[in-house]
Amino acid sequence: MVHVIMMAGDTLVTISLAGSLFFSVSPTEAKSKVLLYLVLTIAPFAVVSPVLGPLIDRSANGRRLLVALSAGLRIVLCWSMSSHLSSLWLFPQAFAVLICSKLYGVTRGTLVPEMARTDQLAQHAAGVTNAGWPTTGASETTGFSGFNAQLTLLGTVSGLLAGSAGAAVLKSLGAPSVLLCATAVFGLGVVAALRLQRPAARASTGRAELSQEERDIHRLNAAGDPEVTWGLGASALMRFAVGFSSFLLAFGLRRLHASLSWYAVALGLSAVGSLVGLGIVTRLRNKLAESTLLSLMILLTGIAAGVVARHATLLTQALFLGVLGMCAAVTQPSFDAITQRLVPAGAQGRTFARFAVRQQLTWVVGALLPVAITMSFADGDQFLCVVMLIGAVLYTLRRRHRHDD
Repeated sequence: MVHVIMMAGDTLVTISLAGSLFFSVSPTEAKSKVLLYLVLTIAPFAVVSPVLGPLIDRSANGRRLLVALSAGLRIVLCWSMSSHLSSLWLFPQAFAVLICSKLYGVTRGTLVPEMARTDQLAQHAAGVTNAGWPTTGASETTGFSGFNAQLTLLGTVSGLLAGSAGAAVLKSLGAPSVLLCATAVFGLGVVAALRLQRPAARASTGRAELSQEERDIHRLNAAGDPEVTWGLGASALMRFAVGFSSFLLAFGLRRLHASLSWYAVALGLSAVGSLVGLGIVTRLRNKLAESTLLSLMILLTGIAAGVVARHATLLTQALFLGVLGMCAAVTQPSFDAITQRLVPAGAQGRTFARFAVRQQLTWVVGALLPVAITMSFADGDQFLCVVMLIGAVLYTLRRRHRHDD
């Protein structure tokens, strides 16, 4: 429930900013405002990462309060932003909203294993043996992955429904009203966060400290397992593709003076693609290793971009966003599973925070390119095709080299 509410609120904020920063102004003014916004999105993650990780790892029981805090701060910020959409005060407030959103995202990553474990223990105590989660003898990592996939699926559906409602409010009442709706949604988020179950693990101490063995391993290999490091590179590359393609389409529509309905169609296809990806990821991972899935998704994205570049129309661009949504939906849970399997539980807070920074940076870099450089759909797709195919080859070769060693 918490994740559904948070995703709905974030979607409403995104729609309100799109209406005020992009679609309501001239193309030239939109470019300058979006550039400023994207630059501002880089700073919070680089600044807060060293603070967020240790803060989240310090107390398992305090993570519920961090989720509630992230929602509570956004209540105030969204209410204030509704009155400052035309002033420069919008940007520092949007900056703060991004920090709160990332605080929730990182905290959620560390809460998932705890909540999954609590849910499994509750089912075991009640004698439940087939409730969608692994029972005795099943892999704990598979359970966490299922929990992640289900949360992402619910969040995607929630964002799609909230996006439809927000678009209607934007058209009829304007961007300030959308932000007021987001304020109410985050109010529900605070209530839901405070009702989260206390984690079953480490309940006696309330802390999520590393064991001495984990400290020794972490000290000897501070950079992390090579499989995690290269997996991060693969997932970050997919985030680059998402940022690049989204803004390539957005500014392409503006230059062509195309109807806003085309953007809605593209977002809808992207959401459908995400739902398909989340629906098949568990089955795929029962047959293929996570690292193999990462290779295949990057390769498929590159091939799809190459095909679309040869037939660059509004329809093919929208269809490509659907394929990209599917590939991204398979990639992220696969990388999360690698991280949860190879990173000690007591270090996952700081690890998720550090990884979130790098993924966000690559998304912003991808988004900045079509904003700063005017390019056609065909040129942009060809560029993305080359980048993704090179990335797929490098990731695959590195994996084979590591196995040979």
